[in-house]
Amino acid sequence: MPSSNDGIMVILSSPSGAGKTTLVKLLSDQDDYEVSISHTTRQPRPNETPDKDYYFVSDNEFKKLIQNEEFLEYAKVFNNYYGTTKTPVIDKLNKGKNVLFDIDWQGADQIKNKNLDFKLVTFFILPPSKQILFERLSNRDMKDKLIVEERMKQFERDVLHWINYNYVVINDDLNKCYKKIHNLINAEVNNSSKDYDPDYIRSHVENLTS
Repeated sequence: MPSSNDGIMVILSSPSGAGKTTLVKLLSDQDDYEVSISHTTRQPRPNETPDKDYYFVSDNEFKKLIQNEEFLEYAKVFNNYYGTTKTPVIDKLNKGKNVLFDIDWQGADQIKNKNLDFKLVTFFILPPSKQILFERLSNRDMKDKLIVEERMKQFERDVLHWINYNYVVINDDLNKCYKKIHNLINAEVNNSSKDYDPDYIRSHVENLTS
């Protein structure tokens, strides 16, 4: 059983462009979460700092970590590997620090299946509409139309995994979305009532996939 002194694990997943990385930063800044830093084989984006945003490693380095069973979770996404190493996460949780994961549905499934002795709360972030998602992706550092199209196709597949999460939150307004997540985590930790409407979420998903 988890100890009341242990930290909790919070996973945020979303299709590309739904805003989870910005939400992770907000939760980290406002609620003092420790963000789990992933390893990746992709190249850094212009606004990213190595060893702060990601540990950028080669394919060979990543595969060595897989062989040594170092990962809590890992996945290949858009031809690049992403993964979370176990030891730093477990150390933080044992010290009573809450750990936040910015990972996709594949990683979330792997962590859930590990059945670790720590409380886990999972969130899937969705955009308000496909049109807004398309605009966000087009305005990002993705000037290449082919990349945007690939992300939109991937969205159609990723959105189907919403059902495997404790909560789905729509990122229409960043601060409202952050407050919703913050309040749901507090309700989970304190076993108090939750402001959450599953029927509304199901209807929103149907609109996004129709």
